[in-house]
Amino acid sequence: MIVGNRIEIIGLGAGDINQLPLGIYKKLTNTTIPLFSRTNDHPVISTLQDEGLHFTSYDILYEKKNQFADVYQQIVEELLEQAKDSSLIYVVPGHPMLAEKTVQLLLEQTGIEVEVAGGQSYLDALFTSLKIDPIDGFQFVDGTGFNREQLNYRQHLVFCQVYDQFVASEVKLALLEDLPPEYSVTIVTAAGSEQEKITTIPLEELDRSVEVNNLTSVYVPPAPSHLLNHRFEHLREVIAVLRGPDGCPWDKKQTHESLREYVIEEVYEFIEAVDQQDDEGIIEELGDILLQVMLHSQIGEDDGYFTVDDVIRSITDKMIHRHPHVFGDTSISTVDELYQTWDALKKEEKGDQRKSVLDGVSVGLPALAKAYKLQKKAAKVGFDWDNVDDIWDKLHEEVDEVKEAVESQEQEHLEKEIGDVLFVLANISRYYKINPEIALNLTNQKFLSRFSFIEEQLNERGKDINETPLEEMDYYWNQAKKRE
Repeated sequence: MIVGNRIEIIGLGAGDINQLPLGIYKKLTNTTIPLFSRTNDHPVISTLQDEGLHFTSYDILYEKKNQFADVYQQIVEELLEQAKDSSLIYVVPGHPMLAEKTVQLLLEQTGIEVEVAGGQSYLDALFTSLKIDPIDGFQFVDGTGFNREQLNYRQHLVFCQVYDQFVASEVKLALLEDLPPEYSVTIVTAAGSEQEKITTIPLEELDRSVEVNNLTSVYVPPAPSHLLNHRFEHLREVIAVLRGPDGCPWDKKQTHESLREYVIEEVYEFIEAVDQQDDEGIIEELGDILLQVMLHSQIGEDDGYFTVDDVIRSITDKMIHRHPHVFGDTSISTVDELYQTWDALKKEEKGDQRKSVLDGVSVGLPALAKAYKLQKKAAKVGFDWDNVDDIWDKLHEEVDEVKEAVESQEQEHLEKEIGDVLFVLANISRYYKINPEIALNLTNQKFLSRFSFIEEQLNERGKDINETPLEEMDYYWNQAKKRE
């Protein structure tokens, strides 16, 4: 229920008393109701105090609270409590509807009537002082609370509410993630007033060489493209250019089909970098995988079927849908519960597309990886061994059948029996939660390393590996093992 009292909000502008509209000045100097201010650190308030006006400020809260959000919430709570006894005027720097969180919080509540009486925004003065036209693209950011991912360096970028060195430091650290230390930024204080001060400095000096206060903003001019090579939107533009009319002949002629081999190759190179714990290699190979994603997406866009936005939307929707325990109100307490929920949600997404439990295993998977996936899917519906000892017994049985096939000297029969052994080994790997493809790849790398060591040792001794007896090669093999 709304009480009879109300809160009237007035903006003081960003400069001195000369910027204050006459009507606002008369309202403040002729009122008999209490005056409250978010901060008294403003030239207009200083002048009005000299004329005998009294403002109850909330400056003390900035010292008591660690987070600006807590300060704003506390101010609003105290204003609403005061308004229960009488109407009041609440004054803020600038315009009430420009970067004033307390005003937004007051407008969201329904217990007390709130009226925004106006004030002068400092943006017009800021644009004039900086000589920029916002039609080129303009982003206005609260320096006390923003995410770096939100920043658009292609546009004119202004941080407001850079109250002190701490806020200036937070802004600087965020910008240094994307821009070089020597990048020029402009500090504007009291734009459009007699006290206006404009200083251009290197970004790294933002929190050191310039004094900031309640009327300070930081301007970051649009960044050239070569400084934005790490941003997704620039990568997208580069790929579009490569596939465009003036692009690369090789990139322009690629299709989904022609790029298939490169996707497979890049994934294996990434796995190799992971196995070698090569962080730089991981970065490079992930970039190569991302390149494949971007090329396929650009081909889809060029053909008019889909864009990278559709790709991103698809995986984002899928991750949100499959994690109701994170993004919804579902409660999951165990990993087994999570797997069950995941499978149920996958089935819900696919609908009637999959008729068999084994559907969804890619035909392009290597045979060992496919065996692992097939058995994993079958096990989810109970088609599994009750005891791991039974799997080992099955392995021994299959090995014996291989020996029999060898004696029969029937090639096709031998192939099938060796396949059975590999299939059981994939099942054993699954039981112990080991991916057989990764395990075998590690062994391949180990063999490659040891055999290369043998070749190195023989080369150092001037020996031909083709004429080296097995016993000597075996000696160096054991040396390689000891070295590991």
